[in-house]
Amino acid sequence: MGWIPICVGLAVLARLAAQLALDALNQIETRRNEAHCPEALAGVLDAAEYSKSVRYALAKGRLSLVASSFDAAVLLALLVSGALPWWWARADALAPSAAWSGALSIVLAMGLLWVVGLPLSWWAQFHLEERFGFNRSTPALWAVDHAKFALLGLGIGFPAAWAVLALAGWAGLSWWVWGFALLFGLELLMVVAFPKLILPLFNRLSPLPDGDLRTRLLSLAERTGFRARTIELMDGSKRSGHSNAFFTGFGRFRRIVLLDTLIAQLSPAELEAVLAHEIGHYKCGHVPKALALSALLQFGGFALVAWLMRTHWIAAAFGLPEGALAPVLLLMALFGGVVTFWFVPFGSWLSRRHEFQADAFARKVIGSSEPMVGALRTLSRRNLSNLTPHPLYSAVFYSHPTLSERERALRSEPQSDEVIDLARW
Repeated sequence: MGWIPICVGLAVLARLAAQLALDALNQIETRRNEAHCPEALAGVLDAAEYSKSVRYALAKGRLSLVASSFDAAVLLALLVSGALPWWWARADALAPSAAWSGALSIVLAMGLLWVVGLPLSWWAQFHLEERFGFNRSTPALWAVDHAKFALLGLGIGFPAAWAVLALAGWAGLSWWVWGFALLFGLELLMVVAFPKLILPLFNRLSPLPDGDLRTRLLSLAERTGFRARTIELMDGSKRSGHSNAFFTGFGRFRRIVLLDTLIAQLSPAELEAVLAHEIGHYKCGHVPKALALSALLQFGGFALVAWLMRTHWIAAAFGLPEGALAPVLLLMALFGGVVTFWFVPFGSWLSRRHEFQADAFARKVIGSSEPMVGALRTLSRRNLSNLTPHPLYSAVFYSHPTLSERERALRSEPQSDEVIDLARW
């Protein structure tokens, strides 16, 4: 084995060590607070609920340890077993150096890794989530869902990979610029298509029924300038007892989706605050900002792939053909996460910042922090959220601030970057 695979193997182990250390810190911190809930959050859960939330957090932590170790073991096995050149030789034999065979080998390789991870997904759904009362799915529904995921992955991933590989043969050295434009255009298309074409494959979406709640929420949307034609209700309860709301799309394709479990758990005032929070993501421009950051990262990624392709040595180090794009793309798909893991804290920080801004928007619109605080407390209780994660763990992995952080921000004086000028609407 050459020095490049050895370095990649060490990088895999370094990521695993960081994941295990963070999981261990979080387990220790959760156990440290196991006996009693912190005084500041004493009113969120009663003693029985708090004990259950601790057990849930510890169980998820143990599963995370297993999943991280399993992922690392699979990647290390690929490095030392010779499976990569074996796989490539057989896939490429279908049509040597053809764009479609290269695309098929990449998509099927990633699909096989996904299949290998399905037992852990099954365990999480039908043992962990079932044990704590969240699972509403059935084995048949789970199997159908994953079959749909597989078909979507093949139906979208294969043509996209084929198009990029074909561009490399057509556009010469500038292929990566065209490849970036193609995939970023596909990403924009998916933002529009997801709520209209993909989400309905898994869940039933329907307009929020007529009544006082719908009138109240549409009135909020109108006075904030969101101009929503409807607010959609999703039947999330057929799979899980967890509750949530989300904002998706942009322009006239934007929409807010509320899970039916959320409607059942929150009061009208709390639902209004949640809707104001989701509108806040739109008014603060979080979707276009996320797309712009994604475009920047994709552009850099394509430039890196183009450089690695020209070096010739990267693919050869793993026993793959030199100077071809498809083997480099396969390596990036398999091992790119080893590098991007170290940028996760930045993405988490940015996401938490957006959540704080959306909370501030909701407080400004509603005129009080209490409905949003009440909604967050109810959601934390119903979802058995970990109220005492280790600060370093939450800083790395949490896309949302902890409950105590959000309450503190909501009840504090608005900061200069949180003040929202309602007049400019």
